[in-house]
Amino acid sequence: MATIISSSCIRTRHHFSCNFNSSDSSVNALFARKLFTNLATSSHSSHFGFSKLEWQSSLVFRQRSWKTLRRGAAVVVMADSTMTVLVTGAGGRTGQLVYKKLKERPSQFVASGFVRTQESKQKIGGADDVFVGDIRQPETLTPAFQGIDALIILTSAVPKMKPGFDPSKGGRPEFYFEEGCYPEQVDWIGQKDQIDAAKAVGVKQIVVVGSMGGTNPNHPLNSLGNGNILIWKRKAEQYLADSGIPYTIIRAGGLIDKEGGMRELLVGKDDELLATDTKSVPRADVAEVCIQALLFEEAKNKAFDLASKPEEAGSPTEDFRALFSQLSAKF
Repeated sequence: MATIISSSCIRTRHHFSCNFNSSDSSVNALFARKLFTNLATSSHSSHFGFSKLEWQSSLVFRQRSWKTLRRGAAVVVMADSTMTVLVTGAGGRTGQLVYKKLKERPSQFVASGFVRTQESKQKIGGADDVFVGDIRQPETLTPAFQGIDALIILTSAVPKMKPGFDPSKGGRPEFYFEEGCYPEQVDWIGQKDQIDAAKAVGVKQIVVVGSMGGTNPNHPLNSLGNGNILIWKRKAEQYLADSGIPYTIIRAGGLIDKEGGMRELLVGKDDELLATDTKSVPRADVAEVCIQALLFEEAKNKAFDLASKPEEAGSPTEDFRALFSQLSAKF
């Protein structure tokens, strides 16, 4: 008697999955094997947007045993080697650089961005892969997080200067945070919600950019607008480290708007670099380190401070594996 089997297949950005619905698990397995073998050996140049070569190099045999497939089981083919990466805070100065760098490497990455406003979306090109939402509203994260492999968090509360400051009269400017935009809400709760959303979709790595100075609760940055920004950032970093998701925590020194790739980068821990003359780093180099951290196992489950030598001192960092191999601190 003939066995009737039905299946449903879905093509996403770089995955192809099928559900097989026979009550006979061995039939499911046989059908799955034949389907993907045919896709890999057919003379047609493309199936479902993937080339013959991509089907042949798929990782389907690693995903699930072919011996039996229960009813409704999904077989997932990763038909290419690109990594889908979401950048949150992509409208910020460092976030824009990370998003742009990822887009320039289509053989390695499929980039998407998350911004707060339509204005920010247009500022980085207005592409369909840029999502608009609010990290303080977890439900707006869901569409952007679907199907991603990695997350780079570059969101941060930003203090504003109170009007009326006159530098000619001396004194120091005063700062404030807008209502609803305090570090507790953005750097703690907002980051926590991002980590939870990433965990829910099975993200394989999260890179977060923080700031040096977190070992000192009396650091001047904490006094800005009475926001305790470094304290809340550290709380979110600890939550990430405890989440079970592979992570990289980059605590950058003072950010400067200089050309990247021109300096020797320095890594440290526990704010030790703050006691030296090398405690700043170009934003472009921070952006590059975010991306390189996705490529090397040596960067996983590590937390480190990042700074750079002056441009005229040392040799520009090119070997990022060696840079990450210097790291030992997990938090």
